[in-house]
Amino acid sequence: MDVDAYVAAHNAEWQRLERLINSSRKLTGEEIDELVELYQRTATHLSVVRSSSPDPMLVGRLSSLVARGRAAVAGAQAPLWRDVSRFATVSFPATAYRMRWWWLGCAVLGNLFALVLAIWVARNPQVQAAIATPHEIRELVDHDFANYYVEHSAASFAFQVWINNAWVSAVALIFGILLGIPTVYVLLLNQANLGITAGLMFAHGKGDIFFGLILPHGLLELTAVYLACAAGLKLGWTVIDPGPRRRGHALAEEGRAAVGIALGLVGVLLVSGLIEGFVTGWVHTTWLRIGIGVVAELAFLAYVIVLGRRAVRQGETGDAELRPDLAPTSG
Repeated sequence: MDVDAYVAAHNAEWQRLERLINSSRKLTGEEIDELVELYQRTATHLSVVRSSSPDPMLVGRLSSLVARGRAAVAGAQAPLWRDVSRFATVSFPATAYRMRWWWLGCAVLGNLFALVLAIWVARNPQVQAAIATPHEIRELVDHDFANYYVEHSAASFAFQVWINNAWVSAVALIFGILLGIPTVYVLLLNQANLGITAGLMFAHGKGDIFFGLILPHGLLELTAVYLACAAGLKLGWTVIDPGPRRRGHALAEEGRAAVGIALGLVGVLLVSGLIEGFVTGWVHTTWLRIGIGVVAELAFLAYVIVLGRRAVRQGETGDAELRPDLAPTSG
């Protein structure tokens, strides 16, 4: 084997691996993937050199590089509590903040759709008649809407709501890969249910009851759904237009971001579920109910804006930075 030619062919890869290993900053998810790939290639190069041309200097250089690469790839992981803490204070808020315009767009368009639908239903008796019979509508506005929040035990109801909302958000987010079409469907269906119910309640003079029971939990719950839809739509748009990135890398980055949003929303939806289960139907002072919901909503928005903006300004994207536990070693 011509050692000089071999070095010339692969030296750029070795130098790039060394730069990644020696990097003083946190690597992005794409750089981690590159690090693993270059480490595996260099381990193969070391095997080739050992078997074909045992040049002591080259073997020594590659052995050192492979050893350091192995330590970087499969080195000791940070404690779990530190990973969880970093996710909660950096990764999740950074990702949510980075998607703020998609998020805001989903919220504005979704609520406009619900508002137009509510006005249409409230002002047209023919539309109301097509939705349900007069008796069924009267039962809904007089009894069923309010009783929905107290007909089960608070703990059981909170758990059911949490699971249902998590499932809706997961569908909106995960199936965004299908060009965002299922995400749009989930968003419109959710807003249609909201708009139709609001229209029926206002048509029968129950608008105060509607807002008094929706706002406590609905502010945070709908915010979470809009964020899930934003992540799903961004993932779907990346399929169409990956920008300057290669499509595979772009989808990998947005996919990791979507997973991060999904994990973060588990906690957010748990809070909204607890409010719906223990506050909405059981706290009978309207201003106190709504106040709890407003405080929860403002706290979440402040959390994303303050921590997320700070993290993004420091160069964080919310992308994964953990290294895999295992990787092939040189033969």
